[in-house]
Amino acid sequence: MATVKTAFKAAAVNPLKMSSTLGASYAFLGMNRCMPVMHGSQGCTSFGLVLLVRHFREAIPLQTTAMNEVSSILGGMDNVEKAILNIRARTKPDLIGICSTGLTETKGDDVESYLKLIRQRHPDLEDTAIVYASTPDYVGAFQDGWASAVLAMIRELATPSGIQDPKQVTLLAGCHLTPADIEELRDIIESFGLKAIVVPDVSGSLDGHMSDQFSPTTMGGTTLAEMRSMGASVATIAVGEQMRECAVALEEITGVPYTLFDRLTGLEPNDRFLSYLSKLSGQQVPAKSRRLRSQLQDAMLDGHFFFGGKKVAIGAEPDLLLALGAWLTEMGCEIQSAVTTTQSAALAQLDVAEVLIGDLEDLEHGAAGCDLLVTHSHGRQAAARLKIPFHRAGLPLFDRLGAGHQLSVGYRGTRRLIFDIGNLFLADEHHVTPDTWQLPEASLQAVAQA
Repeated sequence: MATVKTAFKAAAVNPLKMSSTLGASYAFLGMNRCMPVMHGSQGCTSFGLVLLVRHFREAIPLQTTAMNEVSSILGGMDNVEKAILNIRARTKPDLIGICSTGLTETKGDDVESYLKLIRQRHPDLEDTAIVYASTPDYVGAFQDGWASAVLAMIRELATPSGIQDPKQVTLLAGCHLTPADIEELRDIIESFGLKAIVVPDVSGSLDGHMSDQFSPTTMGGTTLAEMRSMGASVATIAVGEQMRECAVALEEITGVPYTLFDRLTGLEPNDRFLSYLSKLSGQQVPAKSRRLRSQLQDAMLDGHFFFGGKKVAIGAEPDLLLALGAWLTEMGCEIQSAVTTTQSAALAQLDVAEVLIGDLEDLEHGAAGCDLLVTHSHGRQAAARLKIPFHRAGLPLFDRLGAGHQLSVGYRGTRRLIFDIGNLFLADEHHVTPDTWQLPEASLQAVAQA
């Protein structure tokens, strides 16, 4: 069991953490015809917008209440009202998702009361769903904001259902799952004859598809109708410890029982996942999944020669840290340094002496002497200084193409990870060649005497 410690420094050096406000905005981007709004200054929104655009290389719909010095002091009621009315008039979204920032939380804006007053003043807003998530920048990290937004949507939109669909399940996806990961999980669930409602579904809105029509809001993702039909699901599947509170709330509202999978990277977790789906659906594991499992076993056999005994340093959000760290340990690696962004029950499950809540400077210090560094793109300079291989994981990934299509779940995703990281180890092996080979000094003297 890992001991979690917090680094106490005057300032973060090369931060690993991203704000909870940005995490909440990302969650709202997984909803269909949605317009996320940051309740704060224009600079807060601009920074988050640039980061997401660089990661996905897509147009990202994101608006702001444009707070200034005066409104920050007097209160943001007018700014929130104008933002909602302008967004509804110009983009006509089905859902407006509002995330607070450190600026407005410090002031103490009561946004929930604002929204009640705004709806009383403007009855025509009845056809537009509005969800507010409290996500101050100074509390938690990216995955905390994601979880807060999902929880707010569940409490606002989920309803009980008197009719249950035995073929429908709800999949609560953590922020560490890429669009490709979610698409893979949906395919696995559907291979058992089940239908999945994914919340939030960034695989529909941020999978890099080309559309024939322009939309100022998100295109694809979870619809409001799907959110309101979650009560008809036979089960809820939560992926990642960050989704536990959301799954509990959904069970309290709808009565639908939940099962949580802390990770779906590796052989054993996916065996449990497919066994669960088999019992839930009453169907046997499909032949395709059995074939993929066999291929994963062969990949593990091929790759373990290069993973065994390697020292790895990882910096990531807690659920991603657990998924990658536990899998690397199973492959024979030693986690020498583990740095994360926020507290989570998932951290205690890591097979490492200590997990540090810190920054990329802490990760770089801990990675000295390691064989691999794993974190997002801001860790590339540290890997270059340490002269060790670098595997990019998490968000943002702005110096490589296809960030949204990285796959690391299921048998297929685990197999891909083995090849990607195994090839990094293989390329870093030091082979003896005629140019570098030298006889020991004693042998050279013996040759000279002969």
